[in-house]
Amino acid sequence: MQFLKILFWFLLAFVAALFTSTNWNNVQINLWSGLIADVNLPLLLLVTFLLGFLPTYLYLGTVRWRLRQRVAAAERMLADARALPPVPTAALPIAAAGEPIAADEAAAVEGRLL
Repeated sequence: MQFLKILFWFLLAFVAALFTSTNWNNVQINLWSGLIADVNLPLLLLVTFLLGFLPTYLYLGTVRWRLRQRVAAAERMLADARALPPVPTAALPIAAAGEPIAADEAAAVEGRLL
């Protein structure tokens, strides 16, 4: 799998180098107040790509970070819940047959709801 990743990136770099070498033309960009900027076409395409890619990348990075924080908090709560000592059976009321009564039945016996 690592070989395919490397092959993909080399292929992408080759295509970018080929595009850059064949399209090394100056492009005029009209700015404000009559200013004109001469920019190479590959540089212009790189800047526009980064203007579209970086905000999305940063947004998705923050979403992933927030989700990791939520998962870590949920795992901590689960670990804390598992660490609580179990309810001793001696604290539950005993039925006539000598078996412990479930919590909802114990509440009904005491006349209150959970």
